[in-house]
Amino acid sequence: MLIETERHGQHVLLTLNRPEKLNALSYELIDELMDRLNALERDDSVRCLVLTGQGDKAFSAGADIAGFAPDVAASPETAYRNFVMRGQGMTRRIENYPKPIIAAVNGIAFGGGCETMEACSIAIAAEHARFAKPEIRLGFPPPFGGTQRLPRHIGRKRANEMILTGDAISAEEALLIGLVNHVVPAHELLPACLRMADRIAENSAVAVTASLRAVTRGLNVSIDEGLAIEAAQFMIAAASRDAREGTAAFVEKRPAVFVHR
Repeated sequence: MLIETERHGQHVLLTLNRPEKLNALSYELIDELMDRLNALERDDSVRCLVLTGQGDKAFSAGADIAGFAPDVAASPETAYRNFVMRGQGMTRRIENYPKPIIAAVNGIAFGGGCETMEACSIAIAAEHARFAKPEIRLGFPPPFGGTQRLPRHIGRKRANEMILTGDAISAEEALLIGLVNHVVPAHELLPACLRMADRIAENSAVAVTASLRAVTRGLNVSIDEGLAIEAAQFMIAAASRDAREGTAAFVEKRPAVFVHR
């Protein structure tokens, strides 16, 4: 099994399970991850996902370049186009997922592994985690969305430095520049992610999904278009039973009891 699934109450831990390859992203692993995401999206009892890598060395070392080599040798243009489409399809799915996906970065997040982390809703890193965009050293730019998401996270100049040099940065530097939300000791990584998931799950699932959509969709448009997206998502959530309960609970000075409808 290339994706291990473990239930933690209302949440599910997904583990990239290729430790012998530093959890490199093969087509088979990507397909299995997409299947898991599709199934968990339909499960209303699941509130948040936590995505991590097997072991303590790597979240993911990136795309399985060696594994793709035979396809490239057979038909380079077709192989490279498929490579880009599959990788971007995975990161777009993660970025647009209707439930929060928290990256638990348990080691190196290089190349496609870093791009996968960037696509997640929130990222928490272990103290020994490191981040890099080494694709430039192979002769091409990051192809799984890294040239687009990274500048949105950390700004154009910092993104250019990472992308054009291929140099790795530490977890503390990633925190300083806004690439991750928190840095914790390795033994605290999973508990910290689950605590974050629990905090999110205290709120209405309707409001959480609407908020995710407003933030993600608004990133790629003008401020006026973004405000229209925000208004539309607000109207969807405001029409829910949870919004009625939330406002009533506020007025009555009691905790809200959400039904996620």
